[in-house]
Amino acid sequence: MTHVYFVRHAEPNYDNHDDALRELSPKGLADRALVTEVLRDKGIAAVLSSPYRRAVDTVTPLADALGLPVELVDGFRERRIDSWIEDFEAYSRRQWADFEYKRADGESLGEVERRNIAALEGVLARFSGKAVAAGAHGTALSTILHHFRPGFGYNDFQRIRPLMPWIVRLDFEGAECVGIETYDVFTRQAETL
Repeated sequence: MTHVYFVRHAEPNYDNHDDALRELSPKGLADRALVTEVLRDKGIAAVLSSPYRRAVDTVTPLADALGLPVELVDGFRERRIDSWIEDFEAYSRRQWADFEYKRADGESLGEVERRNIAALEGVLARFSGKAVAAGAHGTALSTILHHFRPGFGYNDFQRIRPLMPWIVRLDFEGAECVGIETYDVFTRQAETL
């Protein structure tokens, strides 16, 4: 069985509007230690990450503790939105209602899902039978969950928005997802999805 532990990044510095370079807040820097605490003994063979700084910075202490490099996987990056959106809630709700809806300078959730699933398929092929950790993002990770659990939708996305960091373990037999478990690093509670 292959286990992929997706790690949604810790709290970022929202004052930095450059999505790719947004660093962690002081709280985020402290909270990332919880990720290492939870995953240190899971037999992680590789640490992967979205190339965005907040995702990399969240999994770097885990990689350091395990003596592993952080390998960047461009396909795990967050949804692209290049211009300011005044009413983000309405935009997000519309994207969840229509997975192909997007603005001219952005990505639809369908595009994000297809990109993330293609990257995940590559990871499954490379690390079959192993456990890996992957730094990720809320929207991108939500599209992965939607792919394997089509009932995962806007309300679920809203529920997980404040969870940073957050861990989701996907279990695979070959390319088939046979289990999903979420883990709240603050309460230490696991939930089967």
